[in-house]
Amino acid sequence: MAPGAAYRLKRKVVLVGMMGSGKTAIGRSLAVALNVPFVDSDSAIEEAAALSIAEIFARDGEAFFRLRETEVLRRLLAGTPGIISTGGGAFLAAENRDMIARDAVAIWLDADLETLWERVRHKDTRPLLRTPDPRGTLARLLDERRDFYAQAGLRLPIGFHASIEDTTQSALRLLASRPDILETL
Repeated sequence: MAPGAAYRLKRKVVLVGMMGSGKTAIGRSLAVALNVPFVDSDSAIEEAAALSIAEIFARDGEAFFRLRETEVLRRLLAGTPGIISTGGGAFLAAENRDMIARDAVAIWLDADLETLWERVRHKDTRPLLRTPDPRGTLARLLDERRDFYAQAGLRLPIGFHASIEDTTQSALRLLASRPDILETL
């Protein structure tokens, strides 16, 4: 898309995909480019609970967290068009996929295992990777989740060395291919 182009976002856009795929970074950048609000659902959950995701997992378990995630997502999908980034597991729940399909459009940020591992391997904030073999766990999660993510309305391949700006421009082109979602003015 041309720098400085004006856009009108017609629906909410929800970024889905694995941890490390860039949902938050691309979501923020995309929101700036489109001049719309951005919300990270994990941050909204942490704010509501006054706990980190890792603390919620440790204290209450993953099942409890997933229920709160659905409640927060339902709230975030209401209102004016904007960009929402989700946690890696949010799109696994049929209820969440249905809500997103009804009230927004999902973009799957599709990154390969090497890209994901390079991005998450030095972070200790990923509760699902606190295992004896975090890379193996990441590979297993990617295998288990790929078919769920493939149900997103749109798919954006993520290049290993692609910058945030390049990926944002690719996302804009993808969204602009759907005039029911994004209008270029």
